[in-house]
Amino acid sequence: MHRGFHSRHVPVDRDVIVYLPPDYESSGERRYPVFYLHDGQNLFDEETAFCGQEWHVDESAEALIREGLIQPVILVGIYNTGQNRIDEYTPTPDSHGHAGGKARLYAAMIVDELKPFIDAEYRTLEDAENTAMGGSSLGGLVTLYIGMRHPEIFGKLAVISPSLWWNHGSMLRMVRDLERPEPRPRVWVDIGTNEGRFPQRIVRDTRHLREILCRKGWRVGEDLAYVEDEGAPHNEWAWGRRMPYILRFLFGEQNQR
Repeated sequence: MHRGFHSRHVPVDRDVIVYLPPDYESSGERRYPVFYLHDGQNLFDEETAFCGQEWHVDESAEALIREGLIQPVILVGIYNTGQNRIDEYTPTPDSHGHAGGKARLYAAMIVDELKPFIDAEYRTLEDAENTAMGGSSLGGLVTLYIGMRHPEIFGKLAVISPSLWWNHGSMLRMVRDLERPEPRPRVWVDIGTNEGRFPQRIVRDTRHLREILCRKGWRVGEDLAYVEDEGAPHNEWAWGRRMPYILRFLFGEQNQR
């Protein structure tokens, strides 16, 4: 646990929690891929997780590593800062201008400060092929935002139940209008079919994202995974249940370039 990580880009310090794979201490000079995840307090511990529902990402990763189904991977949980979460996780202000729009600064913290810190502190593989980012809800939104703008840094993305409704779908328009990123990240996109008050609209928006990505060159079943989780709600339990599949798509030995 790295408490009070300080940034010159954002006003509030935050905790950063790091999971190390089971052979880290005994493997000498071996270096590892890294998976950065937003809402870090929800990943590993029900005592800190929202509504006491953790994702069990450490248990999922450890089981898959021991079975030889994924590469050993370092997990970095970036805590959110409560009332600043909406501001930091959204690329544009809401339609009333009351909240949001600070994702550019949050991205700068990760790119300019946090990733260099993790790379200096731990034995990481620093290249884009071995650097992933993921998050759910608004965390999925900001993952998409950062990943599309920094494909040279983040070569793998987990866009989990993304809040594409934010500011009347502004993120969909932003992705549509972006130049095709090079190199093209490997992307997981998912949605539950029972999320929110208007689940059909939410599923429709996520399908639209898939279509935009396909028009830009991604191929479902190759460098793009698209999953509609039948009956799944918008909560930590559902995201944790999907995490083993996400880890295998991003870090499975058969998927390495």
